[in-house]
Amino acid sequence: MNSKIDVLLTGASGTVGSEVLQQLAQLKNINLTIFDQKSVKSKRIFALYKNHINVIYGDLTNEKDVATIPDKLDIVIHLAAIIPPLADEKPELTRKVNVIGTKTLLNRLEMNSPNVFFMYSSSISVYGDRVLNPFIRTTDILLPSLGDIYAQTKIESENLIKKSKLNWTIFRLAAIMKNHKVSRLMFHMPLSTTLEICTPSDTARAFITGIYKKEELIGHVFNLGGGEKCCTSYEKFLEKSFQIFGLGTLNFPDLAFANQNFHCGYYEDGNKLEEILHFRSDTLKTYYDQTRKSIPLTTRILCFTFRGIIKKFLLIQSEPYNSVRKNNKSLMVQFFGKTGYTFTGISVNNKIKSAI
Repeated sequence: MNSKIDVLLTGASGTVGSEVLQQLAQLKNINLTIFDQKSVKSKRIFALYKNHINVIYGDLTNEKDVATIPDKLDIVIHLAAIIPPLADEKPELTRKVNVIGTKTLLNRLEMNSPNVFFMYSSSISVYGDRVLNPFIRTTDILLPSLGDIYAQTKIESENLIKKSKLNWTIFRLAAIMKNHKVSRLMFHMPLSTTLEICTPSDTARAFITGIYKKEELIGHVFNLGGGEKCCTSYEKFLEKSFQIFGLGTLNFPDLAFANQNFHCGYYEDGNKLEEILHFRSDTLKTYYDQTRKSIPLTTRILCFTFRGIIKKFLLIQSEPYNSVRKNNKSLMVQFFGKTGYTFTGISVNNKIKSAI
């Protein structure tokens, strides 16, 4: 009988991480160790697998905590990170966790698991605004959008990994979608953005299959997306999502959505990873079907009944819209590329009311 593979998973309580955990826990040839911060959420998730995993609670930026990670690991799947919107709100914490935490982990592994295969989850955000040039390849220049701290930390972490002594691979994840929540961040992405999604289950399958295909992955960066059947425009994606949630039409006024300075696009070379790992199963249709099934009927009824109020509330939170409303020139440049927008002849409050 072959010996078991010793795997460390960070970020196991996140959207992708919890799916990786679920799939890994089903494999009999895996010794799985989880390193995560203790919280109500993480304890609840890990309790489901208590007979299949070893849990270490700790802080990636704390060397003493990281020193409790087992030696002689075979595989590390590093998913832990601060992501938006928290990344935007707490840039210092984001850099500490995403960059310093990654460096601390790398140092530990170089000393105690020098032969480990290190798999890292990066992001499509590293390519920055691609509205005018949506076809993305891994060889493209990395140019994060203005103020995108999260993307900056991903690039810094990638560089640390490439300079390390470990065997590594980097997956730059497309827009990962599961029960996507409607929030103020939805207004940051231009409606004309080309959007390629991938589900957490497909993403997790890529990481897990990668454990057994490391010879083909080592030393390479890959774009990870759902492929052609997972591509649409952001406007069409939102229209469909609003319909599914019972929120009606996407009838927001001009200037509610930014027209630049976000990210996303279509992975022109995304099939390279699929040809190695064969991880794709979901499509836009299956994503929409899964989302529809996950929403209780009572929620849809409430959303439909109060759709006007909900959309009015969302509009008031739109930062692009408010940059114009408050004449914030720096934010107008960030979201629209110029200043000078006005609501001529109509009050802001009336515009909000008449927009819905």
